[in-house]
Amino acid sequence: MKILFLTTAFNGMAQRMWIELDHLNHQVKVQTDTDTAAMENAVNEFQPELIIAPFLKNKIPQSIWKNNICLVVHPGIRGDRGASSLDWAILNEAKQWGVTILQAAEKMDAGAIWASCNFPMRKTSKSNLYRHEVTQAAVKALLQSLEHFQKKDFKPTPLDYSNPEIKGQWNRSTRPSDFQFSWNENTEDILKKINAADSDPGVLIDFFGEKYFAFGGHLEENKKGVAGQILAKRNKAICVATGDKSIWLTHLKMNKDGAIKLPATIILEEKIKNIPNDNRSPFDKKEGETFQEIRYEEDGEIGYVYFDFYNGAMDTDQCLRLKKTIIEAKKRPIKILVLMGGEDVWSNGIHLNMIESAKNPAEESWKNINAIDDLILEIIQSPNHYVITALQGNAGAGGVPFSLAGDKVLARKGIVLNPHTKNMGLYGSEYWTYLLPKRIGVEKATHFTEQCLPWGTFVAKEIGLIDDVFGETTLEFRDGVKKIAQEIAALPYFEKLLMAKRFQRKKDERVKPLSKYREEELEKMHKNFYENNEGYDEKRFRFVHKISDTAQSQSVTERDWYSSRRKIYRRRKWESIDYE
Repeated sequence: MKILFLTTAFNGMAQRMWIELDHLNHQVKVQTDTDTAAMENAVNEFQPELIIAPFLKNKIPQSIWKNNICLVVHPGIRGDRGASSLDWAILNEAKQWGVTILQAAEKMDAGAIWASCNFPMRKTSKSNLYRHEVTQAAVKALLQSLEHFQKKDFKPTPLDYSNPEIKGQWNRSTRPSDFQFSWNENTEDILKKINAADSDPGVLIDFFGEKYFAFGGHLEENKKGVAGQILAKRNKAICVATGDKSIWLTHLKMNKDGAIKLPATIILEEKIKNIPNDNRSPFDKKEGETFQEIRYEEDGEIGYVYFDFYNGAMDTDQCLRLKKTIIEAKKRPIKILVLMGGEDVWSNGIHLNMIESAKNPAEESWKNINAIDDLILEIIQSPNHYVITALQGNAGAGGVPFSLAGDKVLARKGIVLNPHTKNMGLYGSEYWTYLLPKRIGVEKATHFTEQCLPWGTFVAKEIGLIDDVFGETTLEFRDGVKKIAQEIAALPYFEKLLMAKRFQRKKDERVKPLSKYREEELEKMHKNFYENNEGYDEKRFRFVHKISDTAQSQSVTERDWYSSRRKIYRRRKWESIDYE
């Protein structure tokens, strides 16, 4: 059926929903310009059978919802209303939360209920919850709503607060004061407020007489001090004493116009030059809760490398440290190396915020891309180890070819892959011209990077981009990954797997050396960085400062998404490219 998305941005939630509906062969148009006139024009031109609002900050005009069925995705339980649903769920320590699909009406979030799906809450950041539990629940509820829509006798349930099953209520939008805390408070209460405000707007705190927004809170159980005192530095994060324990803050943002979110030590710089470094080796045994970007675990002949970088961005130093960890891990008595990434995001490639803040962004871009290329090369050149990459969360830009460097690529059910950098004015490196065609062929790889489509895990598996998909939750997925690793390690013909791997690598090298792929990619990237020939500087600035890119928004709105995917791949022979 013809479905129109009205969405403020084509974010992870909207992309995931587009993927699911496309999988069911629906024709979906995406409208990101959401002023009244633009929404009305989109409806009149497209004539949709159904309108869905995955992530809409503006109210749907009466002229639309009175004449069309409009379903709004609301990240709250039945009866919950207001723009800060997840904030309040975290602040109020809700044990269970959910997503409700509502029909648009006069009052915001007060329309009839089409479907809902609940989930148990975790102690984590708002953005982490949104990318995982909220998105999963939203998709389930939306698919249920579509089933209801196709039943002529279905009637949605009016919102009735006298119904004992309606547990939600109206809540006002959160204010900065709702997140404020004193460092004398207990650690759990402070973390709760940091989590509720992450990744936007952040919690306003004071250091050295200046105000900063704080992000990325992690419990530290082994350090204590005077409340509010900065005790240590580690991997660009700072450790601050609380009333009973301490907390690591990974990122800060200055309280002024034009400020961007950066690692805490980069923001504070000279103010904390005398604060001691407390760096931990990834191979140190973990004793109590702490902050550790990279850590290593070993189980028999299997080594697991976990790396949890904020929002999946990887700066030059992080790439170098991860590469060093992999080199050291391969020296240990293991035969399988599993790259587990982090619970939230696998990787989104180079660190655009760090690049934007650099004195010479072109130079930092060059260092960063070479560092991630070196990291990927280290993974590819592992002749004596079988490497598994395990994607617990979304992957974008250079993070996708990074994952393809493994011998076996596993992904959690429902994550979104965006294997392209064209929208950022970049050709891309990370050996993508070797790794993508190796799995899906040159033609599809070129389309992938040119079309700039989001891809779901089931289609990715079907075309051979990844090897397997499973696990509703990160816990289920990790357990499944470990089981597969153990099964591979126990294979009687394991050594033959490595022999075949070495043979294929030598064969590939004779056809075209890895150095040549890198040279050709970096030649184009050098022009992107130093000549700005594709608008990288402007696009990066807009991305980092969260300024809407009109041209990009227009390309999303005007795009024929239905045909775009079919030009790359059709799941069934009966799927027509031309649907008119």
